[in-house]
Amino acid sequence: MKLKDKIAIVTGAASGIGKEIATTYVREGAKVVIADLALPAAEATAAAFRAAGGEAMAVAMDVTKEDEVNAGVAAVVKAWGGVDVLVSNAGVQIVHPLEEFSLAEWKKMLAIHLDGAFLTTKACLPHMYASGRGGSVIYMGSVHSHEASLLKAPYVTAKHGLIGLAKVVAKEGGAHGVRANVICPGFVRTPLVEKQIPEQAQQLGISEDDVIKKVMLKDTVDGEFTTVQDVAEVALLFASFPSNALTGQSLVVSHGWFMQ
Repeated sequence: MKLKDKIAIVTGAASGIGKEIATTYVREGAKVVIADLALPAAEATAAAFRAAGGEAMAVAMDVTKEDEVNAGVAAVVKAWGGVDVLVSNAGVQIVHPLEEFSLAEWKKMLAIHLDGAFLTTKACLPHMYASGRGGSVIYMGSVHSHEASLLKAPYVTAKHGLIGLAKVVAKEGGAHGVRANVICPGFVRTPLVEKQIPEQAQQLGISEDDVIKKVMLKDTVDGEFTTVQDVAEVALLFASFPSNALTGQSLVVSHGWFMQ
């Protein structure tokens, strides 16, 4: 029970990577908040965790809206008394050549990935500082926090930005025992990635099979997708690590696609 009685907020936790992280945290004894834009799905996920003997609650949260973020965090603090772990995971993907991106699409991508990380961190840090227990802030980056790919200008920009934000949070939070880290997965076969396969096939003029083999997985050591379980285990490592020794670091989880 590595996270026994820790209070963890996971954004975008009603599906995909976020749901697997939440599942892992509940298994390890945490009280988990399913924060998601899709409230019915979040409530269903939280109910399933409670039925299995875990502690979970759902909050509606559009991470780009400060009022919703603040209200969601306030509801958690009212119910459970604080916040120990924040996993800023909510994200979307849009793929185009750069010259075809509209300014609205660019702003949407940066708002969800960067504004969302900023707003949730800003809302949680005072509670982590005040508790005297410290805490863990975890951002869901990507191999694209270090590397670039075709058709993903705003995504790559945003994911690079999370590295810088984590370093600042690590510096400012260190005296309070608050750590900040970035998980950088390779391609994980979530609905977000499934949607990209036909889109990239059309944009690049190749088959969907070639998108998988020759674009997504071509630089891995084994031609394998990263799994949601792989990512969740790293999220558990960062959330449960007992000191500041790893703060400010990113960890790439990509079957060798990118090696630091």
